[in-house]
Amino acid sequence: MTKPIVQVAAGIIRNEFGQIYLTQRLEGQDFAQALEFPGGKVDQNETPEQALARELEEEIGIHVLSAVLFERFSFEYPTKIIQFHFYLVEQWVGEPFGREGQTGFWLEQQQLDAGQFPPANAKLIQRLLAETQA
Repeated sequence: MTKPIVQVAAGIIRNEFGQIYLTQRLEGQDFAQALEFPGGKVDQNETPEQALARELEEEIGIHVLSAVLFERFSFEYPTKIIQFHFYLVEQWVGEPFGREGQTGFWLEQQQLDAGQFPPANAKLIQRLLAETQA
């Protein structure tokens, strides 16, 4: 049986102080209470960029002005394969907040801890941490 492939677009929202905006997954979701980069599923007839803009508006109330593809990869879970599109978002309008009741906060980029995220994010976190040491 072929596993379903789910496309996901997420934003690495970084402010001028080098902090990244993260949200905490809600109870009842996979990896509840883990930290995540805001974003969500790409709908049919939607590009990852369009999904990113829509999801960030729905989830954290910001309007993306520019997003640059930072990392693209697939991660296989027992029941599905997720194709991630991570965008670096450094220009937006609005102040991010958890519109769906989720906790959201700013964290220094060098304080990211892969252990607090779902396993698919490990390589991405390593790359972000490596940037801060460059």
